[in-house]
Amino acid sequence: MSGRVATSGASRARTALLFAGMAALILLEGLTGGWNTALGILNMGLISAVMALGVNMQWGYAGLFNTGVVGFVAMGGLAPVLIAMPPVREAWAAGGLRMGLALVFAVAVVAAAVQVWRRLQGRSRGLATAGVLVAGFFAYRALFDPAVAAIEAVNPAAAGYLGGLGLPVLLSWPVGAILAAGAGWIVAKTALGLRSDYLAIATLGIGEIIVAILKNEDWLDRGVKNVIGIPRPVPYEIALQNDPSFVARAASLGIDPVTASTVWVKILYAGIFAVVLLALIWLLERALNSPWGRMMRAIRDNETAAEAMGKDVKRRHLQIFVLGCAVIGLAGAMMITLDGQMTPGSYTPLRFTFLIWVMVILGGSGNNWGAMLGGMLVWYLWIKVEPWGNALMGLVTSGMADGSALKAHLIASSAHMRLLTMGLILLVVLRFSPRGLLPEK
Repeated sequence: MSGRVATSGASRARTALLFAGMAALILLEGLTGGWNTALGILNMGLISAVMALGVNMQWGYAGLFNTGVVGFVAMGGLAPVLIAMPPVREAWAAGGLRMGLALVFAVAVVAAAVQVWRRLQGRSRGLATAGVLVAGFFAYRALFDPAVAAIEAVNPAAAGYLGGLGLPVLLSWPVGAILAAGAGWIVAKTALGLRSDYLAIATLGIGEIIVAILKNEDWLDRGVKNVIGIPRPVPYEIALQNDPSFVARAASLGIDPVTASTVWVKILYAGIFAVVLLALIWLLERALNSPWGRMMRAIRDNETAAEAMGKDVKRRHLQIFVLGCAVIGLAGAMMITLDGQMTPGSYTPLRFTFLIWVMVILGGSGNNWGAMLGGMLVWYLWIKVEPWGNALMGLVTSGMADGSALKAHLIASSAHMRLLTMGLILLVVLRFSPRGLLPEK
């Protein structure tokens, strides 16, 4: 017993020390590079930590290898557009009703195909289901295409989409979680029966399909033309700069109003994100240490034994996959709220799948605190490695003659330091600490 207590105490001390080191890095950045930069890193680090927690639920709790993280982040990012942006009334008048009918018809076709599949037997079942889907597809497109054309023709330079509901943007965060959870349910129902390597391939493809839809369906989110001006839950900097009381307080601290306004806005964002992250950590820790959490880890470690004990493995996998997608979608909505714009072209697997996996592996899969630490630390390195690489290449090439082909090549190569560093970190961690900085107990 005393040995377990000592081990637990050492684990808590290690956790506290590593988080103190992370806080010191943020403070050092504020003192040397400016508080705007430090708070910007902190805010995206908090959001990245939420993403890492979602992936950690799927992999660390249940051993599900999801390589389509980018798609669920994008689904969450769609929510602020649908909830917070004002509706484009002209677009609704031009094709909103037809679009609604088309979507309802599509759902009805899928439901009819499911009923046909369930009620018929033998070869006729497949043929009849395929017939319903093919006929339904053409009928759906007959409704859908004219509606899309009418909507996208309404002021395409500034609108060309239906817009949203004009509600407070914070409401979009749980909606983003619901959208991503819904997409995760569809993926899980079709792909969770596959072996782990096939599951990875399936989720990778489905994630790319989601991103492709968001890039091409202008009526939904303007596609690659982007949605800008998404409302925010904190004041705008220009409003603070025009507030006499705020300007007076900034002057009393010896800070110019512009700098003070940008720093204050980022502090407010950091407070909101920290509350969400800490609430998630509290909930996930309680879940992980509950009978449900022990059951999930038992299924992860030995599915056959868990199934022999009467556990419904497929159902539990579905449950944890959907919950993990919901957390990822929540982070996607938070990120779009921080950015103030929806840019589907920015959703790349490198940034929103590979990097999130590095966070989980570096922090320690199966450990919520480890995933949180990995999210913040890897994001800090992702931002700082590029200027460090430029400075390093400048030092290395300082003695070379101007115009040297080698010097030009080395300086140009500094842009790749991010990818090189992330790869090196992953290799070093897997070699010397394969369970991460904060291993699972």
